[in-house]
Amino acid sequence: MHYRELGDSGIQVSEIGFGAWVVGTDWWGDRSEDQAIEMVRHAIDRGITYIDTGDVYGHGRSEELIGEAIADVREDVTLATKVGYDFYDNPQAGHGELPKEIDPDYVRTAVEKSADRLGVDTIDVLQLHNADADEITPDVLETLDELEEEGLIRARGLALGPSIGWLAEGDLAIEAEFDAVQLVWNVLEQEVGSHFLETIERTGSTTSLIPRVPHSSGILNEQVTPDTELGEGDHRGFRPDEWYETGWEKVEKLRFLEDPKHADGRRTMGQASLAWLLSHDAVATVTPTFRTKADIDEWAAASDVPKLSDEEMVRVEELYAGGFGIDRDDGMDGLRSSLDGEDLRSAGLDELAAD
Repeated sequence: MHYRELGDSGIQVSEIGFGAWVVGTDWWGDRSEDQAIEMVRHAIDRGITYIDTGDVYGHGRSEELIGEAIADVREDVTLATKVGYDFYDNPQAGHGELPKEIDPDYVRTAVEKSADRLGVDTIDVLQLHNADADEITPDVLETLDELEEEGLIRARGLALGPSIGWLAEGDLAIEAEFDAVQLVWNVLEQEVGSHFLETIERTGSTTSLIPRVPHSSGILNEQVTPDTELGEGDHRGFRPDEWYETGWEKVEKLRFLEDPKHADGRRTMGQASLAWLLSHDAVATVTPTFRTKADIDEWAAASDVPKLSDEEMVRVEELYAGGFGIDRDDGMDGLRSSLDGEDLRSAGLDELAAD
């Protein structure tokens, strides 16, 4: 396992991280709490030291289980969580989005409760969870400053999700020198990540990017195939059938990534997908969704497989620019905006706006 610095925080994170939305929830399949804890500890044994959870996962239960799992190795782990959804006063309905609450008093209270559930005095990375641009106010930024000064958090980030805006929020965080911006980004979904790379280069910001969903909900790790039947409640089921149907064709055109010609060794498609993201200097860590210990073993090793060559990177870029040669709708909604599309138009992505 290799390690990188998160922003300019001085915090080291493993190139492969553990996304703990699989802990304390059933969104990615059923597992007992003991099994979930065992998975976290197995990941740590494989060098994965960046653990990323959120207070809304299992309404605090994920944080409690993570706290139990890392209790004996706290000093070896970089612990991240998220706040911003008021699950204390609102019931959860399936995967539906809860009301957000990101005012200064709520953020402080939520952070204190998260630290208590995690059993720690300091949260290494505190992320605002799906905050809209107008919710990241000067008062909220001042609260984050105070939390850092008091030692309750060490670094700040913004976690972006599909149900809210993307570009304006990430640009704001990058320009404000947040330590990290977390986003959905993978070989099949590149627009937002590419835009933020441009923003980082333009501003000279030290913000790191943390890609999640690097396997595009099971396509790029080939865990969702034409024969797969997703169970009721499986989070991957939010993708339309057309997304998977076009995705399987795209994977076949990416097979060259499995057998690099410039170095000894091979990569699985799942490893290559992670290696592609890690080829971007702004990426600090990637958080795949581990469902089994076998996933952990394979994807942790992606930190040390042959890196993608310049030729391979260009070939991926050309395939993506040409739509992988597939001329039909993939069924996915477009990019969303909290600014009535102004940010998308400014970035030249207005043709991708959601209806």
